[in-house]
Amino acid sequence: MGIKVYGLTKTTNVARVLISLEEVGADYEVVPVDFATGEHKSQSHLTRNPFGQVPAFQDDNDVMLFESRAISRYILRKYKSDLLREDDIKEAALVDVWVDVEYGQYNAPASAICYNVIVKPMHGEEVDQQVVDTNLEKLKKVLEVYEARLSQYKYLAGDFISFADLSHVPCTYYLMLTQYKSVFDSYPHVKAWWEAIMARPSIKKVFDIMSA
Repeated sequence: MGIKVYGLTKTTNVARVLISLEEVGADYEVVPVDFATGEHKSQSHLTRNPFGQVPAFQDDNDVMLFESRAISRYILRKYKSDLLREDDIKEAALVDVWVDVEYGQYNAPASAICYNVIVKPMHGEEVDQQVVDTNLEKLKKVLEVYEARLSQYKYLAGDFISFADLSHVPCTYYLMLTQYKSVFDSYPHVKAWWEAIMARPSIKKVFDIMSA
């Protein structure tokens, strides 16, 4: 049966999983889930993800997972990728710290901006500029911390790229499609970090999939 990823390739959480799969060179199949027809709430999908969300992940017949960061860690562990730095307990802990920062500090304001600027207009809804402005200020505060960190190290967990860096990619990809991409210009180390990440073949491959 192999690896199957259930979801939509344009969604950030599915993209996070695809990046991990591309990093390790695994073969996989993306199985689309039709949100328009409510397939994500169907009983068949709820057996894969009980919250009716994407992605869901299947590896042969014996592994079924949901939550994109957990799925990504599983993939990286299975294929013994160095992106989790698990041979060094200190480095592994720093990777965990910055994955948690991405989830708890960075993703929320960045996602709120992208949702308002990209998703709402697609559905004929007005942009809530107050929400955008509030979250832009929150994002700037996060980027100030990142700038300080990246002035000392090339990547977030240290002078090595890790899953902590790559986990930022999907949401940042969409942020860079908005007029608010210029926010990175005020943080030169953050901008250099992002450019280094974008140069990776796995990222280029997933960007092509997301934009198709």
